[in-house]
Amino acid sequence: MPTIDESIDIDVPISTAYDQWTQFEEFPQFMGGVDEVRQVSDTMTHWRTSIAGVDREFDAQITAQEPDRQISWRSVDGKTHEGNVTFEPLGATQTRVRVRTVWEPEGFTEKAGAALGADDRQVKADLKRFKEFIENRGVETGGWRGQV
Repeated sequence: MPTIDESIDIDVPISTAYDQWTQFEEFPQFMGGVDEVRQVSDTMTHWRTSIAGVDREFDAQITAQEPDRQISWRSVDGKTHEGNVTFEPLGATQTRVRVRTVWEPEGFTEKAGAALGADDRQVKADLKRFKEFIENRGVETGGWRGQV
């Protein structure tokens, strides 16, 4: 199974980066191929994606969430997809965001893309767009400080 591990340093306080990441319905603004994310409950999200011509819908459960530290998830619809995003303070106004995911590609297109490193490049590009999104705003669009 491919494992993706990418990080980026962002020029906002840790609480700003974390709070924005909890706004899952905003993900299409900076994640390529993500058409829609609906927050179904505090611990369940529904995703609609279109990546390299492959359309998917799936549910993901938040399995752990600690404010300003981490958010972990796993798919619950039979697909193998799980991950973790961590937040590390680099000072009062800078944060390192690290995304680690493991997933099982299906079909020729997904397997070829994984073998060629397209997944790593996609996550790296998504993190760069997240950085631009939150740094340009300067403040989060909302936040959820609950713990799972």
